[in-house]
Amino acid sequence: MSTSSTFLGPRRLLIGLALACSALAGAALSASLGGTQAAAKLELGRALFYDPYLSADGAVSCASCHQQSKAFTDGGAVSTGAFGRTGQRSAPSLVNVAARSKLFWHGGSPSLELQALGPLTDHNEMALTPEQIVSKLRQHPTYPARFQAAFGREPDLTSLTAALATFERSLVSYNAPFDRYSAGEASAMSAAAVRGMDLFYDKAECFHCHNGKNLSDNLPHNNASELFNEDLGAAQLTGRDEDVGKFITPTLRNIGLTAPYMHAGSMSTLREVVEHYNAGGQPNPNADPLVRPLGLSEAEISDLVAFLQALDDPTVATNPAFGPPK
Repeated sequence: MSTSSTFLGPRRLLIGLALACSALAGAALSASLGGTQAAAKLELGRALFYDPYLSADGAVSCASCHQQSKAFTDGGAVSTGAFGRTGQRSAPSLVNVAARSKLFWHGGSPSLELQALGPLTDHNEMALTPEQIVSKLRQHPTYPARFQAAFGREPDLTSLTAALATFERSLVSYNAPFDRYSAGEASAMSAAAVRGMDLFYDKAECFHCHNGKNLSDNLPHNNASELFNEDLGAAQLTGRDEDVGKFITPTLRNIGLTAPYMHAGSMSTLREVVEHYNAGGQPNPNADPLVRPLGLSEAEISDLVAFLQALDDPTVATNPAFGPPK
């Protein structure tokens, strides 16, 4: 789930520092266990990911906003959390999230362990306090024994975030038609998709921001999708006016499964997204200079959309290892 929470004021700052320290310890714990414990840790993380137990109303899990059928997004413009409360951002995909160095749309977390604490404690998402989380886990009929098996300790924030992060790092997808075409399978992409790929890396210049294995530079940009930005974006962290409305470039992997698009779900289709960039975007004062009219024809827009659809790996939505535990 995407969260807009920030730690403001002395008390919130102290809580934030404590949570950050716990998350850093969780990151170390995520990488420290192998063998049987590694499998137990992964399966525990999967169970927790799909369990609404860790929400204030008992109705919202991580999987509520990160659904496998939608490449671990939720199909909504913004996410709905506990008690029907809504946030202000779209849920980003978790596929290949292990490769990302900046999490949340504004880039506010450097690790999955720290990221997990955001939605768990955000008022509009799962809405629990750190103390409530630990208490609920220790009172659960089966989780204490599972934490003991996976981590050799009773449930705490460190082991909780380590378990969740372990499962999320297992959500790997590099078997789209584009991957097979790149590996030499000439028939993997249609002629339209191949033409679209050429546009992507040439006339349309998408590659400047959408590059690397995950087709994201992991950097904040203002893509001129709005005339004025009510959501501060990266400026939430930096406090700088020039960063208002800048958001981390999302991956294009499985993009056909993750509509609607943009940080607040303001565009419904891939064609609408391409048309936005082709027109040069809105005249936002912080717009990235790369966002300018492209001069694509209608046929070229269709070809570019075909290429974007060739980035979908259909096995993501059906892989039983990514789904809820049996």
